[in-house]
Amino acid sequence: MVAGYGLGGSSVALFGRVGGGIYTKAADVGADLVGKNLKDLNEDDPSNPGTIADNVGDNVGDIAGMGADLFGSLAESTCAALVVSSTSPELVKTVDCLYFPLIVTSVGILASFLSVLCAHFFTVTVDTVQAVLKWQLGISTIFMTALLIPAMYVLPEQFTMEEADKNNKNVTRWGAFGCIMFGLWSGMIIGFITEYYTSNNYAPTLKLVQACEMGPAPNII
Repeated sequence: MVAGYGLGGSSVALFGRVGGGIYTKAADVGADLVGKNLKDLNEDDPSNPGTIADNVGDNVGDIAGMGADLFGSLAESTCAALVVSSTSPELVKTVDCLYFPLIVTSVGILASFLSVLCAHFFTVTVDTVQAVLKWQLGISTIFMTALLIPAMYVLPEQFTMEEADKNNKNVTRWGAFGCIMFGLWSGMIIGFITEYYTSNNYAPTLKLVQACEMGPAPNII
């Protein structure tokens, strides 16, 4: 039943993301083509009625769709961790241990609340919002790391996990902590790298801007 819950969350995310994405892309392209080519209007000009449909589609795809997508990812990963934890005889005997993946998620919610409160230490404007988000990503990762340390004592000092070939693998409490840290800090690093290659403040995107100024051919190349 737990595996089915994850599959259901993923199915809802698929319809919310793809359905919203098709709608917003059709409205966006249609509004921009008509406005720019026929009336020489700017991007998302309010005098273009198609912009309203574009904004509605953005809300469906980027807010409702992304929310469903995030829920699907969270549900799937949590359910997978619950299913994996049920293969350990020591964890099955203790309910707190079996629910450890949910404890990690709960710690993440607390870390998120604390990192949001830290936004009050920054002056948030249109020009600084990217930097503030970057700081919050780092702060939330640090909070999550610190808050997970006491949560690890829910697990026994050592336990076994069954593998596909029926061999038991011995796992320590802090070995499990190391696995969580690899995923947590890798996610933060991936976020920073992604911003470097997609933000308009850094060289890769600025180089693309220069190519656009020279014409469509260098831009495509």
